[in-house]
Amino acid sequence: MDGPWEADAHASMKRRLGKSMVELGGTTAQNGCPDIWELDNGDIAVIGRDLTSDYAKRLPHGVTVRDDERIVILPREMLVEAAPDISRL
Repeated sequence: MDGPWEADAHASMKRRLGKSMVELGGTTAQNGCPDIWELDNGDIAVIGRDLTSDYAKRLPHGVTVRDDERIVILPREMLVEAAPDISRL
């Protein structure tokens, strides 16, 4: 890496990592569900609940969140299911 990492807003979603929450039985909704995606540039996109304001005042020492970052929460089951896909990246 030649400089600080920056997100590429032009990268496309390539493939889902793990299963959708519908597949996992965690919801029947077809929109607004948490998800994890590999982007075509190799970065990972996470769709989840934005709880930045809930955690902002109680972050561990040394943890910071920039104004353009968010703390996103995913169901544990979703990340556990995606672990095999993530380990093959």
